[in-house]
Amino acid sequence: MKKFLFLCIVCCCATATTTTAQGLTDMSRSQQAKMQNLPMGATQWTGGFWGNRFNMLSTTGIWDMWDTWNTPWETLDAAGNHGSHGFRNFEVAAGTVQGKHHGPPFHDGDMYKWLEACAAVYAVTKDAKLDALMDKFIEQVALAQRADGYIHTPVVISERNQGIDTHATVPGASTAASENAAGIEIGKDQKHAFASRLNFETYNLGHLITAGIIHKRATGKTTLFNCGKKAADFLYNFLTNDAAELSRNAICPSHYMGAAEMYRETGEERYLTLAKGLIAIRDSVTNGEDHNQDRHKLRDQYEAMGHAVRANYLYAGVADLYAETGEAQLLKNMSAIWDDIVNHKIYIMGGCGALYDGVSPDGTTYDQPSIQQIHQAYGRQFQLPQEAAHNEICAQIGMLLFSWRLFQTTGDGKYLDNIENELYNGILSGISLDGKDFFYTEALRRTKDFPYVMRWPKHRQRYISCFCCPPNTLRTLCEAQEYAYSIATPSDASASGQTLYVNLYGQNTLKLKNLEIEQTTDYPWDGKIRIEVKKAKDLATIKLHKPNWCDNYSVKVNGEPADLNISRKWKKGDVIELTLDMPVRLVEANPLVEEAKNQVAVMRGPIVYCLEGQDIAAVPGAPASGKPRINDIALPADIQFTEKKITLEGHEMIALEGDALLTNETSWNNQTLYRTLSKSQGKKVKVCLIPYYAWDNRGIDDMSLWLPLAR
Repeated sequence: MKKFLFLCIVCCCATATTTTAQGLTDMSRSQQAKMQNLPMGATQWTGGFWGNRFNMLSTTGIWDMWDTWNTPWETLDAAGNHGSHGFRNFEVAAGTVQGKHHGPPFHDGDMYKWLEACAAVYAVTKDAKLDALMDKFIEQVALAQRADGYIHTPVVISERNQGIDTHATVPGASTAASENAAGIEIGKDQKHAFASRLNFETYNLGHLITAGIIHKRATGKTTLFNCGKKAADFLYNFLTNDAAELSRNAICPSHYMGAAEMYRETGEERYLTLAKGLIAIRDSVTNGEDHNQDRHKLRDQYEAMGHAVRANYLYAGVADLYAETGEAQLLKNMSAIWDDIVNHKIYIMGGCGALYDGVSPDGTTYDQPSIQQIHQAYGRQFQLPQEAAHNEICAQIGMLLFSWRLFQTTGDGKYLDNIENELYNGILSGISLDGKDFFYTEALRRTKDFPYVMRWPKHRQRYISCFCCPPNTLRTLCEAQEYAYSIATPSDASASGQTLYVNLYGQNTLKLKNLEIEQTTDYPWDGKIRIEVKKAKDLATIKLHKPNWCDNYSVKVNGEPADLNISRKWKKGDVIELTLDMPVRLVEANPLVEEAKNQVAVMRGPIVYCLEGQDIAAVPGAPASGKPRINDIALPADIQFTEKKITLEGHEMIALEGDALLTNETSWNNQTLYRTLSKSQGKKVKVCLIPYYAWDNRGIDDMSLWLPLAR
């Protein structure tokens, strides 16, 4: 039966042609792609917002994280926490040093993500020191990888310590089935291959495949790419020999995206077969669960459900498969799920997976045994708590990957709106302004009065025991420039020449053989964007994206009014001037979002703002101890904000100053559940709102994104 399922999915495989190495997702030959990435390094930030961030990430972020990875377990920090042991695990697995495995099983994949960030930086900087560091890590990966392509340092170290020659012996993947049948406790046994899906082997292998491809495209080297290709071959053989067992090990399925991209990179049909097979075998899972999106058959799913990271990685992988096969049903499923997330389940700052612990179905069934617990869950529609929000950063990154693939296959600008929101608000907020500390989850509110200690801290940390989000954040932000432009695929190009899509705005240059563009702007603080054509051979059309938050805009070409889609005979020196009005606006939520009812969020351009306790002025005449708290503040509907340039940790930004109202001066002290409403004094109090991404950089203080509306 296992082999019959596999044979059913190998027919009608399309072929691909190996092309010039492209960017993050090379859809230049994909059946359904309307556009493609540009080569890595072709777009470079030259200053402004993203230039400032890229400089911080490339000079501090990746190197500080290397220090984290290179710290052995035995090294304790000031708080008594162990080192990550991440790199040492590879050295032990490679036989370079003796020792044991330490740390969680998914650290392998996390180090691959960090290396992908390094490769993205190298594509721009060509830093020889960084190149040497990547080679140092890759050498250990290659030595640690088994002859059959499998690599998972807990297992390889166990085999090495048992005297097994992993380069001469090729253990069969089918041994995992008997090990599971033996009753191994889930997630506890890390010494045997595929003893539990909570060991994250396929997740790790998927990130190895992707990192190998990106490293090749950035450096031209094939050292890590060969490791990734061997890993993909291992998965292909696993699919062929034991599809049912492989289906039980799909968790945070980065390998879906990895398989599709390996097909694009090599043109080898077996990797498309692998991508198809990985999706197909999900429907063979018995006793599936909403937690892992496999209780129902994939093509019967039209709503986002379950663990948000697993969900968004799955959806991105399915979008990849649609790009290669053109199966209309997959696009129907993914479009409906994306709409469900954006219209019902996503936070204003891009957060996904609202609930620490949800249940499914939630309150809609009398069949109590069918109810399942779900960690970091997409809950019900409009179920979006604030202080107790989960919002793992990896879920936001998964959402960006999902949106990017749908944009490439449909050309619909709504997907760019989500990508912009995730970059500025949902992902950038995960890293401190100095590039050293990280969130795992993202709350929309933090107060000293909150009576619970949540599972994950609401303060950034250098090293988190679950370290998946920091390197994921790092690689995504180091790759931000790769999303700035696209060009039409050959099948979608104009007969008169090439079409260039301007997806994101920021000060940068784009340099290709026959096309050069220079973008000058102080976006997102200023809506004026100047795009100068430096070289334009074969360029026919430039398509400018208008963000959905912008109601009023103007476009000029060489001083003459124009539209967002500009077709003309382009020449060197042509200048586009795009102006996006970005007034401060108060945003309200659907009244079904109970925790945001009668509250407003503040936005300007793409930036979401928040209020920290230290930015509330003292009320004149009040004692120092009586300084208003977050819970005492409300915003008038007609509040007039004044824009103010400030600098935090070397980063310039615009803050918003205004007069809020003091609604309450009597503390609840968490001892009273209800009390009679007292009339507000209506006292004005000065407040200064800062971008949400910049909160928690000046010590621990109260914060709120949503604020009550004074009526």
